[in-house]
Amino acid sequence: MKLPYAEPYRIKMVEEIRQSTKEEREQWLKNADYNLFNLKSSQVYIDLLTDSGTGAMSDQQWAALMTGDESYAGSRSFEELHETVKEITGFQYLLPTHQGRAAENVLFSVLVKEGDVIPGNSHFDTTKGHIEIRKAHAIDCTVDEAFDIENLFPFKGNIDLEKLENVYKTYPKEKIPFCLITITCNSSGGQPVSLENMKAVKELSDRYGIPIYFDSARFAENAYFIKKREKGQEHRSIKEIAKEVFSYGVGMTMSSKKDGLVNIGGFIALNDENIFRAASNMTIIYEGFITYGGMAGRDMAALAVGLNEATEFEYLESRISQVEYLGNKLIKFGIPIQKPIGGHAVFIDSLKFLPNIPREEYPAQTLANEIYKEAGIRTVEIGTILADRDPQTRQNRYPKLELVRLAIPRRTYTNNHMDYIAVAIKYVYDRRDEIEKGYNITWESEILRHFTVKLEEA
Repeated sequence: MKLPYAEPYRIKMVEEIRQSTKEEREQWLKNADYNLFNLKSSQVYIDLLTDSGTGAMSDQQWAALMTGDESYAGSRSFEELHETVKEITGFQYLLPTHQGRAAENVLFSVLVKEGDVIPGNSHFDTTKGHIEIRKAHAIDCTVDEAFDIENLFPFKGNIDLEKLENVYKTYPKEKIPFCLITITCNSSGGQPVSLENMKAVKELSDRYGIPIYFDSARFAENAYFIKKREKGQEHRSIKEIAKEVFSYGVGMTMSSKKDGLVNIGGFIALNDENIFRAASNMTIIYEGFITYGGMAGRDMAALAVGLNEATEFEYLESRISQVEYLGNKLIKFGIPIQKPIGGHAVFIDSLKFLPNIPREEYPAQTLANEIYKEAGIRTVEIGTILADRDPQTRQNRYPKLELVRLAIPRRTYTNNHMDYIAVAIKYVYDRRDEIEKGYNITWESEILRHFTVKLEEA
């Protein structure tokens, strides 16, 4: 007889969170210019803004903090992290950075030039920002299945080979510094990329002489989905799958605040010594010496432990099953979400949820704000505001999907919290026809506007 599932950990420490009144939340949101990033954490009951750096570390990680070596150069903690990264990824060279976008800044400073194009699967916000601020262009080659939330295709993060080859045929090789594969693909709903697709992208790119890099923030979750969904992979370990994934690329960037299970940190891992040397210079300029790169020794020690924990099946099953639990609750309530349910978050289709809100009034932001007003739950818009304006025309870029992301922090909330979230969103859904106005922008930055945008009610 099979026993019910239970998490493979127990809780040692808790943090108090406070519920607020709807009247308080409405005033706080107004004071924040209707931008959820501007709220204080004390004004949030359940925080689903991001899964980046918001999870709980293990006892072994906390113990590692106490043994961190804070030497400026040649730190023992760097050596421990270096060996762990080599073991998991196969890449020989390591450059720590203070977080993932810093890794992008360092690597893209070496590789990306004005006029370049970087094809890939739905580049996320900071990735696209680092490309566009260098006057280069990100080209989305994601499969069409990703944009149909009801389509149950198991690998909606895959790259469409026909779209990719069209890029390779259209632009000269010297204008394509690399192809970027994001695992899992955040912008398409936390969707994984299959091993079969990565092999095919590698073979196609080799024919055109284009190297492959990985945006690897959620590589372990991607490996979990390969194990669960891809034929012939079910008996392999997460580490075995991850090692094969990285064998198809020449390098990676990593936000360790996701599948590194730490609150701060990132890195670049490479096999090319020349690129490593060039990136080392940029690391020293932007981050610090190459054996710490903006990270404290104790944080590198905790990261080395976290990478090993994140690549264990038992941890991943617990983490992803909680996301599925929330997603399935919402499906039962009739809420339109991206299917299959992703690895780190549930994504709500705001265009189907709020059909009365025109796209010019930002329906995803409107829905995110309504969820906060209803229950003190902070989510994030993955829609037109995040997509920024076209660098040339300065017109809004309207993505195929206007999503609200419910990013679940790792090892942080219980399923009782998931129940609360689901019921709160159902209450908003029940009154969706009463929501007829969205928001107008009163101020925005030139790039990555979603972090600091100011809004007013339309």
